[in-house]
Amino acid sequence: MAVVRDLRELLRLKGFRRLLAVRLLSQGADGVYQIALATYVVFSPEKQTSAGAVASAMAVLLLPYSLVGPFAGVLLDRWRRRQVLLHGNLLRALLASGTALLMIAAVPDWLFYASALCVTAVNRFVLSGLSAALPRVVDADRLVIANSLSPTAGTLAATAGGGLAFVVRLLGADSDAAVVLLGAALYLCGALAALRIPPEQLGPDRSHLRPRLASALAGAARDLMAGVRHLAAPARRDAARSLAGMTLMRFCYGALLVMLLMLCRYALTSDTDAGLALLGLALGVSGAGFFAAALLTPWAVGRLGPGRWMAGCSATAAVLVPALGLPFATGPLLAAAFVLGLTTQGAKIATDTVVQSSVDDAFRGRIFSVYDVLFNAAFVGAAGVAAAMLPPDGRSVTLIVTVAAVYGAVAAAMARFPRQ
Repeated sequence: MAVVRDLRELLRLKGFRRLLAVRLLSQGADGVYQIALATYVVFSPEKQTSAGAVASAMAVLLLPYSLVGPFAGVLLDRWRRRQVLLHGNLLRALLASGTALLMIAAVPDWLFYASALCVTAVNRFVLSGLSAALPRVVDADRLVIANSLSPTAGTLAATAGGGLAFVVRLLGADSDAAVVLLGAALYLCGALAALRIPPEQLGPDRSHLRPRLASALAGAARDLMAGVRHLAAPARRDAARSLAGMTLMRFCYGALLVMLLMLCRYALTSDTDAGLALLGLALGVSGAGFFAAALLTPWAVGRLGPGRWMAGCSATAAVLVPALGLPFATGPLLAAAFVLGLTTQGAKIATDTVVQSSVDDAFRGRIFSVYDVLFNAAFVGAAGVAAAMLPPDGRSVTLIVTVAAVYGAVAAAMARFPRQ
């Protein structure tokens, strides 16, 4: 297979191997830590979880990506990236250990969330540092391949870490704090792996003149606004419409995920371990839908164009979400999880295609920063709306009908796209 051949070729490069090891350990630890937080908030037997608590947890996990992400590059251009990977992972190991202690001590929720927020904020710098360092360990001819395979491997590592957290928790870990400590140990391993990289290898070059920090941060904010203005121009109408549609679909996915969490905790089973296992199964089925979208979308976009494929995805969700969700039964909900994984990821791939092909190259990075902010802010906003609408057991006909109506509106808007 071409992918295996490309990966084997990249692994011959010592610098790439070492950087990839840091990525796999760091993102594997992220998966463990995030699932540990979710199970502590939702599935702790001693806690009476509310949808508001779920929304707070999602805000902790995602807001740093929206608020810190656009400005992370400014600081990464001033700090040695190898040191960012080293000290970032060490700091996360320390902070995650602190989170575990807070779980054991049963402190007020705000203190627990503050600790988790610090861990995920540092995460943004580590991920950005890994991406910025890649051109320093791979030559130009292999950079495209490396940019494709390295983040994909990191995503798989995060998924594996989440699966490991589920397994450890279900096989008898005494507490979620023990799982968090497992994540802290993996962060520490990531820091030790970073020590194998020479301090100056990952850059940035010290010879480059950099503006003062305040000027650089202000410039980053101006660049984001310039990206928004570029997107608002009539010539980029298709890209703006796609981003708006994807933001609404992400909102719907987030609201339904909060509902699923509450259903697994209270309505579908009375046993917390069984509910946790059911949640893991549902997320796995949704991941299978993501994989199916990766296989199906290129063919569908070739026949329909990206806009109409997004319309088809939204229309499918608008019909099947109420059909499968309103019975509030395990089998139909698992089928709905697959459908949502397929339609959400299919729409995202189409949106990426429209944005990449519609905006000027000089603005593309800034547009994707805006995209990242919208993507995560929609998820957090959805969690807040769901928290206001959901009853304690998660059964809400109103939420399902509302989400189906939003999907229908997106489908109607995207159906006006020309076939491209």
